[in-house]
Amino acid sequence: MQSPNLRARNSRREFLADVGRGMLAASLGGTLAGDLGLSPAWANEDVKNRVTFGELEPLVDLMQATEPEKLLPTLVDKLKAGTDLKTLTCAAAFANARAFGGNDYTGYHTFMALGPAYQMALESPVEKRALPVLKVVFRNASRIQATSHATSDTLQTVVVAKPTNNPDQQLRDAIHQVSYPDAEAVFAAIATGTTGEAFQHLQWAVMEEVDVHRVVLAWRAWSMLSLAGQEHAHTLLRQSVRYCVQSEEYLASRNRPRSDIRTLLPKLLEEHKLLDTSLGKKPLDDAAFEKLVQAIYAGSRQQAAEAAATALAEGIDPEVVGEAISLAANQLVLHDPGRKPEHASAGKPAGTVHGDSVGVHASDSANAWRNIARASAAKNAAAALIVGAFHTAGQTAYNTKTPFPYTEQLAGVTETSAENLLTAADEAIRGKDQARACAIVHKYGEQQHAVTPLKELLLRFAISEDGALHAEKFYRTANEEYAATRPAFRWRQMIALARVTASEYGYAAPGYQQACELLGVS
Repeated sequence: MQSPNLRARNSRREFLADVGRGMLAASLGGTLAGDLGLSPAWANEDVKNRVTFGELEPLVDLMQATEPEKLLPTLVDKLKAGTDLKTLTCAAAFANARAFGGNDYTGYHTFMALGPAYQMALESPVEKRALPVLKVVFRNASRIQATSHATSDTLQTVVVAKPTNNPDQQLRDAIHQVSYPDAEAVFAAIATGTTGEAFQHLQWAVMEEVDVHRVVLAWRAWSMLSLAGQEHAHTLLRQSVRYCVQSEEYLASRNRPRSDIRTLLPKLLEEHKLLDTSLGKKPLDDAAFEKLVQAIYAGSRQQAAEAAATALAEGIDPEVVGEAISLAANQLVLHDPGRKPEHASAGKPAGTVHGDSVGVHASDSANAWRNIARASAAKNAAAALIVGAFHTAGQTAYNTKTPFPYTEQLAGVTETSAENLLTAADEAIRGKDQARACAIVHKYGEQQHAVTPLKELLLRFAISEDGALHAEKFYRTANEEYAATRPAFRWRQMIALARVTASEYGYAAPGYQQACELLGVS
């Protein structure tokens, strides 16, 4: 893993970045370069403290300095000239991280959407492959331009702290003291080790609060390394450190209590002897598995955490425990009565479930905890699943007793062929009929039709609609969890995705139409 961006090591990169930026400006011409914001950018900044990205720096700077309507044509030209989508995705992630540093609501939502958008691109027809990435890049540029971060960075170079024998506690202490410099300095010291070690240490800070953005940001930063490369691990993961500090600052400023998980987690790990042991591989039959799902879905947070810890202590495969957490979160989507009128907004009217609904948030969180567990050593994996169960539970107060799809809706679905059911699903989604969309997809699965054509249908809407900042993440969550869920239950994931898709239809993503026109697709 590359060491952190330190002052002593930046001079050559800064020089190359300045040269690269100048070459890009020269190739574009003076007027266009000025329009894109390349010429005056950073004229008054202390570039010695700037985090830079080597050969990608000109593109990262372009992403950060350019208005979205001007950025998309330039990027499409680059794609046509041979730049690949992976490079654009990485540059957008770096621009976002440097600009916001994990401390801007829309900013970190955009970062969390970039990896899923790239995966969606790989599932799309070749001629439309760039659409999901360009959609999120447009959102990214819009937010940067709406803030001061087009010409100023949140992330700066850091000084490495003196390490201790207990880096986990050292990092948490700095976060508890609401000190950005100290927390970043401690993490910089941790990050001089291996990438995996840094990620493992970071999780003990992430696990101190149950917060969807806290855990999903940590997971999406880690997963972005598969595209960006491990040499950028410190830059991407430090966003989570700053998010944790900001969270602690928020709680302190409002005199809010800290989560009970801070005391419950170490207690359960010790009581169930999960600190120094390997985890088991025992399966659960469907009936026992359903009981675990319900224990997490319907129990209190403490009861759910204890159920997860007990299962792990009994040798149940952590994949099974993670699967149960995921399906419990899925039940929150299917039992959701819809947004109350007093919580409605222009893009999220009463009755909708897209965006920051309880079920969508719970599902994205469960997916993140499950993936973190997979990427972790045994102790961290057990901890992640216990916190994941705690995070998912205790949220059923306003749920309906009967989940989607409703019996009367199922009775109304008379189509049986895959073609007719897909046509009906498309119509239900465009009609914003959540109940019928769920019933149709239930019937589609019941008929054992191939899942790929349905995914292709839902993918088109996940790309074209805004989804209140959640379309990409939830599409990816539902697809990953479908693939990782046993056959008897997996179609619940597609039913939930159909419901959210119908909910979010009609709110077109900004930049989508411009991207279509530039690519010559519809």
